[in-house]
Amino acid sequence: MTPWQALAIVVLGLSGVAAFGLAPDTVLETVPTRLVQRALALPELAALPSSQRIYWREERVRRGDTIGSLLARANVDDAPALTYMRTDSAARPLYQLRPGRPVRVAIDDDGRLLALRFVTGSGELLALARNGDTFTAASAPPPVETRVTLRAGEIRSSLFGAADDIGLPDAVTLALAEIFAGDIDFYHDLRRGDAFSVLYETRYVDGEAVGTGRVLAAQFVNRGTTFHAYLWRAPDGTEGYYASDGKSTRRAFLRSPVEFSRITSGFTQARFHPILQTWRAHRGTDFAAPTGTPIHATADGVVTQTGREGGYGNVVMLKHGGTYATVYAHLSRFAQGLRVGAHIRQGETVGYVGQTGWATGPHLHYEFRIAGDARNPMTVALPTAFPVAPEQRAAFDAAIAPLLHELAVAQAMPGGRVAASN
Repeated sequence: MTPWQALAIVVLGLSGVAAFGLAPDTVLETVPTRLVQRALALPELAALPSSQRIYWREERVRRGDTIGSLLARANVDDAPALTYMRTDSAARPLYQLRPGRPVRVAIDDDGRLLALRFVTGSGELLALARNGDTFTAASAPPPVETRVTLRAGEIRSSLFGAADDIGLPDAVTLALAEIFAGDIDFYHDLRRGDAFSVLYETRYVDGEAVGTGRVLAAQFVNRGTTFHAYLWRAPDGTEGYYASDGKSTRRAFLRSPVEFSRITSGFTQARFHPILQTWRAHRGTDFAAPTGTPIHATADGVVTQTGREGGYGNVVMLKHGGTYATVYAHLSRFAQGLRVGAHIRQGETVGYVGQTGWATGPHLHYEFRIAGDARNPMTVALPTAFPVAPEQRAAFDAAIAPLLHELAVAQAMPGGRVAASN
């Protein structure tokens, strides 16, 4: 063996290590396989009249495709059809093809185009049909079919990494993180080997997946503890996620009323006031954010005050049941339509960050009060939302029983991964 041959073998060997490297503690299992073959009877097409021999074919749009090249790939040989598509405005969406989109065509024995179906960029279904020697084309909102999809994965690096491994849509991943946010800190609590399974709706148009709907059920195993969440629609029409025992997975209060912000001043009994130039208690938390940043109600409640008040500037106060209240101060403006007595839902915008009242820069001053006494909103124990009502428990248990079975299917699969639709 020459030195150059030895070098080539070493390089190839190192390349193999790089391409097929295994994570630590990975166990390779020999999976038994068995080949199963069965002859299937094909339809006797030759016995059918030529007018009944219709062949449907699907082609995916490739980069650089024209409608002519795509139809040629689908074995369409029909000059009158191409002429119609070039000249009739109803068929114009066929000249705005996007790579990856499917086009379904029906042809006869002679390659004549009998029908065509295509979901346009605007989301409408374009249907082209042949009637003798003439063609018609029409676009209409497509019928949407909702199917249920089950997927499961295992954490190896991050939640999004595991979701990508199993093809879980980002919208479902975000919903999963939101559902379990009250129990799991997805930035700090995740560990390698944690596992999850999720049952969610997928919307289909003409057999093609076009989007996702609601998460129906989910399970997350974090550090050996298993959490469940099931979507439940109460008789009054409200929806929420609940554990197997009927307790809500949602906290009654959000920890922060402003997204993408930083705390500039915390809750303390002694702070040097930048305007009054004296030491005094600071009964809330200040969140710095640009003027105009939306401020969200941290819980369902009723507006008890909205207007201008001394050092608070523009302020909104909400009451939550008989014990809790929250205060949002220094607002630049209030949410449109906000008024005393209005019922507010958690996450709804109540106003926008500003610098009114005693403020040296744009920020939100947020207070959390229990029985009128201000508490630190960053450390106070937050209550959970109301559980399923006792009179609804039987209906709730019956509704989640099939969902329990679906999640069990995911956990029973080898490796914990399955992707199924029905």
